[in-house]
Amino acid sequence: MKILVTGAKGFIGKNLIAELRNRKYEDIIEYDRDTDSSLLDEYCKEADFVFHLAGVNRPKEKSEFIEGNFGFTSELLNSLKKHNNTCPVMISSSIQAELDNPYGESKKAGEELLFAYGKETGGKVLVYRFPNVFGKWCRPNYNSAIATFCHNIAHDLPIQVNDPSVLMKLVYIDDVVNELIDALGGNENKVDLFCEVAVVHTITLGEIVDLIYSFKKSRENRSVPNMSDAFTKKLYSTYLSYLPEDKFSYDLKMNIDQRGSFTEFIRTPDRGQVSVNISKPGITKGSHWHHTKNEKFLVVSGKGVIRFRKIDSDEVLEYFVSGDKMEVVDIPTGYTHNIENLGDTDMVTIMWANEPFDPEKPDTYYLEV
Repeated sequence: MKILVTGAKGFIGKNLIAELRNRKYEDIIEYDRDTDSSLLDEYCKEADFVFHLAGVNRPKEKSEFIEGNFGFTSELLNSLKKHNNTCPVMISSSIQAELDNPYGESKKAGEELLFAYGKETGGKVLVYRFPNVFGKWCRPNYNSAIATFCHNIAHDLPIQVNDPSVLMKLVYIDDVVNELIDALGGNENKVDLFCEVAVVHTITLGEIVDLIYSFKKSRENRSVPNMSDAFTKKLYSTYLSYLPEDKFSYDLKMNIDQRGSFTEFIRTPDRGQVSVNISKPGITKGSHWHHTKNEKFLVVSGKGVIRFRKIDSDEVLEYFVSGDKMEVVDIPTGYTHNIENLGDTDMVTIMWANEPFDPEKPDTYYLEV
């Protein structure tokens, strides 16, 4: 199957082509503004499906809206008709097609042109009125508020929010791409005349900005966003794609003493805390117990022993652990416990606790094992 993608180097086009290749579609014909225009006729003759994603949304002159969103569409459809090619044609329109502005009017004209083409030729036509699309590779400081906010906040640049109460309707680029590939297989989500992405997020501009600033702050407070919320998860992925290339990494505070070190990695209010514990050879750490706090230990390098004693018993239990075997040891409540490095090298242990450490309520009581 030969798939023609116009606007191939644009935001949606780049993401779509990348996923088509991931799914082993190999015969993809890419057409963009820097493509030799004489090739369009040949491409239209060969295509088995057309994703028409090319368009104009930030022209220097208003007349370019019609030229780019109507004129080029007309040229594309005329070329298909010339070769009697009635393959399915998808066009990316916008919810602004319902509005009275030059951009919306040009998008509306492109829609009507495609519907008329479908009636005339019998070819299958798919019109998508996308709301605001966000995700990786979207150009900042252009026509996407989310791209601009993510880029500027990640780069310590100012942003401007005129009205934080404005309600935004948004679709994520991966959801768009999945819908388009479904349409390629004849499984488009069609509602009346138009097709649409099933997953639409509605949120205020102010809430979006607050989330993005919280993502930036998370490096300092070692938190992670609420990944159970679909929009937050998608927005965080988007934000990370705008990090400066020399700022992918960030430091953590290592609490170092003669025994080794202890470093908090992640803190969450509802999923607990993850830390990295390094013990020098012969060193024993711990010797305490908890009422409610519970932990999981995973030794990833070195070897040692984790000892337990129920606080009202004399019996000591031993679990020998090693980085040679990935074995998680649960630390139950009511048992005093410690961990000793039995090797000749540093022992590295990943430790998870069900709650972040609170010095006001440590729930940690010293008691020798």
